[in-house]
Amino acid sequence: MPRLHKIIFAVLLLFLVALPFAVYPIFAMKVMCFALFAAAFNLLLGFGGLLSFGHAAYFGGASYVAAHAAKVWGLTPELSILAGTAAAAFLGLVIGSLSIRRQGIYFAMVTLAFAQMVYFLALQLPFTGGEDGIQSVPRGKLFGLISLENNIALYFFVLAITFGGILFLYRIVHSPFGQVLKAIRENEPRAISLGYNVSRYKLIVFVLSATFAGLAGATKSQVFQLASLTDVHWSMSGEVVLMTLLGGMGTIFGPLLGGAMIVTMQNYLASFGAWVTVTQGVIFVLGVLLFREGIIGVLSRWFKRPL
Repeated sequence: MPRLHKIIFAVLLLFLVALPFAVYPIFAMKVMCFALFAAAFNLLLGFGGLLSFGHAAYFGGASYVAAHAAKVWGLTPELSILAGTAAAAFLGLVIGSLSIRRQGIYFAMVTLAFAQMVYFLALQLPFTGGEDGIQSVPRGKLFGLISLENNIALYFFVLAITFGGILFLYRIVHSPFGQVLKAIRENEPRAISLGYNVSRYKLIVFVLSATFAGLAGATKSQVFQLASLTDVHWSMSGEVVLMTLLGGMGTIFGPLLGGAMIVTMQNYLASFGAWVTVTQGVIFVLGVLLFREGIIGVLSRWFKRPL
């Protein structure tokens, strides 16, 4: 890891450790969950070159499974989150196996279609609670020992998950596998001519992205003690695209900044009512016009160092 990245990660960790003592912990945890969600999506779009309009399926699907596991099966928080993450990985494997057979806009539309199917299932299946969702999800005790009813205790649990997930994604991007992904993104025919099984690489990155998106969704269900249709709605897929593009597609820290910005706007502009969406649209348009590569992407070009 370059020295600059080590410094950024160290500063980020110190900032996050102090954050719950400066702002409402639930808000801070929401920011981290969506930052991880955006980072997971960026792995697929920014480094794999695959635009998915259906990532809400994995985020929301994991949320439902984790909430059900904690409330009905009585699993501890770490096991319920693992159950939700595993469900998202399986869903990603099934959908990815079918979706990667198409390219470009057709790939995006297929992922959206599958996400809408998941939304319909979430609305109709008995265990999801329909329009009410799964409410009053118990937080339980971590490893059966540490109660997560305390927001600060839960915050540091979420921090460990988020920071660990981001570091894992960083390692994937900077591994030989990640370099092959970039080659496929830049010139797929060239990668095929070099002997790489492009379809297999696409499927693997699709499943990995779905898995970490599920990890974010499962963690969110523990934070808010709720799994709802909002998590699997198509607008959630749109939001994560917005986060990634605003922060900087194909960068490490861009999606984290984009996720934090969108969640912060939603939280502090909530008093504007329907104008929140309009405000977000204006900011996004300005961001695209002024920072065509995303905020972090432009900074990376200015400093001539990858961020």
